[in-house]
Amino acid sequence: MYEFCTYFDDRYLGRALALIGSLRRTCPRFRLWALCLNEGARQALEMLALPEVRAIQLAELEHANPALVQVKGDRSPLEYYFTCSPFLPSFILDRHEEVGTITYLDADLFFFADPAPLFREMGSAPVAIIGHRFPARLAALEVYGMFNVGWLSFRRDARAFECLAWWQQRCLEWCYDRVEDGRFADQKYLDDWPTSFPGTVELKNGGAGVAPWNLETSPIRAAGGRIEVAGQPLVFFHFHGVKRVSARIYDLGLAPYGVRASSFVVRRVYGPYLRALGDAEHALAKLGVCAPAPHRRGTQRTPGHSPAGVTGDQVWTGRRRRVWLSTKEILRRRYALVVGGFVP
Repeated sequence: MYEFCTYFDDRYLGRALALIGSLRRTCPRFRLWALCLNEGARQALEMLALPEVRAIQLAELEHANPALVQVKGDRSPLEYYFTCSPFLPSFILDRHEEVGTITYLDADLFFFADPAPLFREMGSAPVAIIGHRFPARLAALEVYGMFNVGWLSFRRDARAFECLAWWQQRCLEWCYDRVEDGRFADQKYLDDWPTSFPGTVELKNGGAGVAPWNLETSPIRAAGGRIEVAGQPLVFFHFHGVKRVSARIYDLGLAPYGVRASSFVVRRVYGPYLRALGDAEHALAKLGVCAPAPHRRGTQRTPGHSPAGVTGDQVWTGRRRRVWLSTKEILRRRYALVVGGFVP
């Protein structure tokens, strides 16, 4: 069984449900430990009663780690969420002896294929991480970290516990949403792991960790009924920066990286995710849970800056709810138009 963990507040409920749905379709057996960052998220999970999900209340994590509470008042909610990152895997490993390896996932990941190849590549390593894989023109973004916190695997191993303890201490000392003295949030600390903690493996599977910042160097195509990246199945995509602009238009979060997605990527990669978000919002609405749409950073970290908003001259909604985009934006393929539940 795969053991995953993630965290989210009520603003990210839709994304979390999309993630869970993708795991259901691709993983034979899994369990997801979900740290509920506020009461709204906890209540929603309780109502949904998802069999694969085990909810953890923030108060439980704080009770087990009093040092977290001591720094809470010094940080914004987002910065405090980041500070919690290294404590969640340890919390699970400490309390559940049956968990041999725990993998942290950002809530805005979405799986397209079984992650088994990633665990095979990890082998017996105590820790596994994935690089941002920035193209040369975006190399300056390494100030935010060479590795992404979106996927982190920790084995029940003394070396992994040592790594987690070090990361916890660093985040308690400094974890802010800015670049300062070679640090950025909880993420830049990962740069030291391959040298400071021998045995840490950087996963090289090209189908994992595909994201807006490396999309231009990740050739995505259809092959034999599946989606491939450089000859390997697309395992998961990191949908960082996706946000709803209007009832039928989503900003794909590509503008900060100067990327133009192909029509194939919009239809076959972003399309399923946008439909999953819509299904999640519908399920939450039926329960009477209407989580507000994420804005700015939400609970996701970024290697770059937040995408610019959409201005009034870029979007127009007519009486028949047909949505028009400026020709310039259509050509840039920075937005996706959803019509009747489909991405044309």
